Amino acid sequence: MFTPMRRRVRTAALALSAIAALALGATATSGAAAAPAAAKQGPTSVAYVEVNNNSMLNVGKYTLTNGGANVFDIAVIFAANINYDAGTKAGTLYFNPNVQRVLDNAATQIRPLQQKGIKVVLSVLGNHQGSGFANFPSQQTASVFAKQLSDTVTKYGLDGIDFDDEYADYGNNGTTQPNASSFVYLVSALRANMPGKIISLYNIGPAASRLSYGGVDVTSKFDYAWNPYYGSWQVPGIALPKSKLSPAAVQIGGTSQSTAASLAARTVSEGYGVFLTYNLDGTDRTADVSAFTKNLYGSAARYTP
Repeated sequence: MFTPMRRRVRTAALALSAIAALALGATATSGAAAAPAAAKQGPTSVAYVEVNNNSMLNVGKYTLTNGGANVFDIAVIFAANINYDAGTKAGTLYFNPNVQRVLDNAATQIRPLQQKGIKVVLSVLGNHQGSGFANFPSQQTASVFAKQLSDTVTKYGLDGIDFDDEYADYGNNGTTQPNASSFVYLVSALRANMPGKIISLYNIGPAASRLSYGGVDVTSKFDYAWNPYYGSWQVPGIALPKSKLSPAAVQIGGTSQSTAASLAARTVSEGYGVFLTYNLDGTDRTADVSAFTKNLYGSAARYTP
């Protein structure tokens, strides 16, 4: 059986909202240019990290035994939230204390990965409050949220934003159900705000099926899209080239090594350009990671604490 959704551990403690966070401190820069990573051939490898429990630095601890290239190319901070703002009656960006800690400590939690050539993006997820990417009440409110996202990317020196339309609980707090225009307005505004950054789609929820409105199709504004069901193969239903899609999804430590190896082999044989992993923790996962790197890159992985 594949895992239908990620299990999320939530922190009950209060935290500052993203707007308050953006009002504090100077804008961060991304620091020194990334050192050239050792070259490798094969799909782009993505690692989601549950920062409530684990360090982003784990992503940089895996290299290929043949050549020394990074195993992972993109690290995803999981996750910020879209909360309901009673004043605007629309979504607003929120960081729980653990996400805020990662961002505030970008010099030690994010920059070391970027200096190895690993891109770091922030995932944004619903928070059971009725607000999601698919029910902004107007183009203006969608644009305001897009600016919160792009301001966060600029302030903390991130490489992009990942959209995950789960747990919004549309209808809570008197919110509306998903509409056709909301996500199109949001993605269009975000791409205009950050033309050189990553926008990725965790292919689930109402937003993922609402990519066109009023003659505007935002499909081409995404850099990547991936399957949200761990231990399975499912081609995302978005018209991107194979080089930008991950039909395979693996939960590290939760998907069997044989399944991970099979999904990696299929990724290569069918010509797809991305391989998604979730829940990289602080344990030495060399065997789990090598199970897919051998088929993706022709090399086992090495773990360096």
